[in-house]
Amino acid sequence: MSLFKDKKFFKKKNQMHILQSKHTKLTEKDADEVLSKLNVSKAQLPKILSTDPALPEGCEVGNMIKIERKDGDKTETYFRVVV
Repeated sequence: MSLFKDKKFFKKKNQMHILQSKHTKLTEKDADEVLSKLNVSKAQLPKILSTDPALPEGCEVGNMIKIERKDGDKTETYFRVVV
């Protein structure tokens, strides 16, 4: 017996939850600028799995992701590498 046969309960692939942080794929140019600004390499950044449902479409292993989390009136920015 399936509890959720009605498709309205299932999240669409591109649809974000209201509490989900904004995830953006960086271009190679933007990624290089961030790495040089932070004085780190991609290997030193925290990782995010390629299967994470929060990732935007088209992300591949090695891409850098910018995560923006809002806390009240502040926005904190984090970076991850897709593995």
